[in-house]
Amino acid sequence: MGKYILKRLGQMILVLIAVSVLIFAMVRITPSDPVASMTKGKNVSEETRQELREHYHLDKSYPEQYVIWITGVLQGDFGESYQYKQSVDYLISQRIGTTLGLVLMAGLMAMVVAIPVGVISAVKMNTWLDKLLSVITLVLVASPVFLTALVLMMVFALKLHWFPSIYQGNGIREMILPAIALAMNMIALTSRITRTTMIEQLNSDYIRTATAKGLPQRQVILKYALKNALIPIITVTSIQVGSMLVGAVLVESVFAMGGLGDLLISGIKSADYPVVQGVTLLMVFVFLCINLLVDILYAVLDPRIRMK
Repeated sequence: MGKYILKRLGQMILVLIAVSVLIFAMVRITPSDPVASMTKGKNVSEETRQELREHYHLDKSYPEQYVIWITGVLQGDFGESYQYKQSVDYLISQRIGTTLGLVLMAGLMAMVVAIPVGVISAVKMNTWLDKLLSVITLVLVASPVFLTALVLMMVFALKLHWFPSIYQGNGIREMILPAIALAMNMIALTSRITRTTMIEQLNSDYIRTATAKGLPQRQVILKYALKNALIPIITVTSIQVGSMLVGAVLVESVFAMGGLGDLLISGIKSADYPVVQGVTLLMVFVFLCINLLVDILYAVLDPRIRMK
């Protein structure tokens, strides 16, 4: 097990290095001028512009800039924001709690709803209940997260006044609506995968044997069928949780939550290279950590995986 984890850690490090190069390159191929953003379009002398370039190492070649940036990242320094004139790691630390709280709440909501819905659909296969749940999940899968967020805001915040429309950091109640908007797509996809894998398990020979022996249906479904269906469900869940980090950017923008998504969008608009690089790399790192934990969980559930 230890060798398996070390192997996955090595792969994770290689991916992070490749992604850091890609992020650095993609930020710099944009046509935006960071110096113009720093000066907010004001007429400044060429001498001042050169001083800004030197201060932020923009006068150096791209390889030199990358080495300076990645060396700082390894030391916990993501650089200084052009726009906010503060360290990027400080800006991230001020906002990451909102984003992670949103993703965690949405993920828990999705799991609590999606797995029972998928199991019920499988057990009640081809009944009116299964068909109704299938239609609902298909609609949710097809709905973009920003559209879902806007509809929820219009109905439950602006019309019914059940929830606030703007997040001000005053409690969990303000985060419920954004979390629901972020969880909808995951609920739909996870429930569909749960239904499919559960139907496959329920039609297996060992389930027929367990049923023939007179075991209670609840035990057969939950203890045997669901347990063996967990690996595909975990796979989809891990991918969806990672996707939530991207969806959180849109949801935070709709509800003005001021999390990492708001910081990233602000950085993109102002050509704030350190902010865009730092936030994007952090999101990739979190996504890879989730995948690592899922792979370890795979190995625990199925020893054949770590043997490979």
